[in-house]
Amino acid sequence: MPYPKKNLNTDETIALDMHPHWWYFAQPAAALLGSIVIGIVVLTQTDSGSTARKAAGIAAVALLVITALWLIGRYLKWLTTNFVITSQRLIFRQGIVAKRGIEIPLERVNNVNFNQGVFERMLGAGDLLIESGGEDGQQRFTDIRHPDKVQNLVHAQVEALIHHRAGYRAGATTGGGDVTVQLERLEGLLQRGTITQQEFDSQKAKLLG
Repeated sequence: MPYPKKNLNTDETIALDMHPHWWYFAQPAAALLGSIVIGIVVLTQTDSGSTARKAAGIAAVALLVITALWLIGRYLKWLTTNFVITSQRLIFRQGIVAKRGIEIPLERVNNVNFNQGVFERMLGAGDLLIESGGEDGQQRFTDIRHPDKVQNLVHAQVEALIHHRAGYRAGATTGGGDVTVQLERLEGLLQRGTITQQEFDSQKAKLLG
């Protein structure tokens, strides 16, 4: 189930929309397989028609139903879990009935790290740790497909957003007046923290050049 486009802001585009890696199903799938094996072993090792066989059969069916429901529930949860990277935000949504979500503006992303064990690297799965300037500070996202590529995409989207806003501010700043006035406006933007020192130096070089 893709992320609803109606929830996007104006001029916001989706760069990545994905569900968790298939490794997300490992536990319930293994439990279901184990319950099938246990049921077969128990039923073949007990006498036909005995009370023990009937009790073992009921227990095996109950175990099979429970693990099957676990797998179905995990699938529905997987289907309604979205990890989304847009041109403005990083969005995580999860839940079938009760929903929870995390949204991190790209301009607040400070650092992106990923973690993969040897086995996870072979599968192409891993965890993503995102540090931001928000109240939560750090957010860990598990079972991410190819987290190294997702890390690069987040960095690329952050850089694109910075360049876009820097160009917009520069266009507004250099719209009129002489160079001195424009430099004063740039200095004012720098002092108020609207632009970074790097952006200031870049626009100053353009004006003086």
